[in-house]
Amino acid sequence: MPSEFELIARHFQRPARSADLGVGDDAALVRVSAGNQLVVSTDMLVEGTHFLAGADPRQLGWKTIAVSVSDLAAMAAQPRWATLAISLPDDDDAWLAAFADGVFACCASFDVELVGGDTTRGPRNLCATLFGEVPAGQAVTRAGARPGDDIWISGQPGRAALALTDLLGGQGLAAACRQDFVEALHGPRPRLALGIALRGLASAMLDVSDGLLGDLAHILERSQVGARLFDRLLPLQALIEGGVGEEHARRALLGGGDDYELLFCAAPSLRGRISGLAEAVCTPLHRVGTVLAEAGRLELEVGDGACRPLAPIGFRHFTGERDDY
Repeated sequence: MPSEFELIARHFQRPARSADLGVGDDAALVRVSAGNQLVVSTDMLVEGTHFLAGADPRQLGWKTIAVSVSDLAAMAAQPRWATLAISLPDDDDAWLAAFADGVFACCASFDVELVGGDTTRGPRNLCATLFGEVPAGQAVTRAGARPGDDIWISGQPGRAALALTDLLGGQGLAAACRQDFVEALHGPRPRLALGIALRGLASAMLDVSDGLLGDLAHILERSQVGARLFDRLLPLQALIEGGVGEEHARRALLGGGDDYELLFCAAPSLRGRISGLAEAVCTPLHRVGTVLAEAGRLELEVGDGACRPLAPIGFRHFTGERDDY
């Protein structure tokens, strides 16, 4: 049986590119560019909670890095380095080779260098820490939303949640859309170019991992504001074309997780510039609501102009439940 160090050397050790010292020592040495702040994010993926047993290891490798790249995108930061800690039930060499291939594929796509980590035996648990840079004072946080700001969402939230329902034997997806939806679940594409382009435009931003409403509530809490979403502006059509009814599509869009889209706020005067970004970064952008002055207020304006309250729901990590709105 190979040792931990042999596994690391075989599957994860590569020559250092941007780091002063990479994999192979007690710690890595990296140098932050002058005038930048260091941005750090850690994400954990646990078998049975974040992915199904038997999931494709290459896809898991990609997603392990991608979810943390998405966090840096939400801060308008450029990812630079990653560390990876993994717990595995066995030393399956073929599984590790495929997993490492996915890790390095994602790293290459976003110009990230793997500089360290750890392995041990135990339940399958994958944890990446990403280190990035952002010009000092230009990071976008959750705390800057202002009353009157527009609320925007990128891409097509809801696909990952519908794909998971389909994989678990729930309501089936239309054949023409199934592959796209399943790819959204297993191979999320972080909106890095968009996040960086929103420096100086977005007043607040985060990535949607636990559900649009649940994550929007974090912006409302940190910014001490409320929000009104407009049902007529929600991007439901693509989900309906996936083979589900309108209400099911609405639940997936508002409460589903694993989307890794960017949810952000910006002044109405910037609508033209933000709409122009959609083409520039090849990412659809949807204006779905407005920020309210009343802290914590969250509501949905429906077709007749009436508003109904919404619960800030999403995935509950310690119960494994997902609330309805």
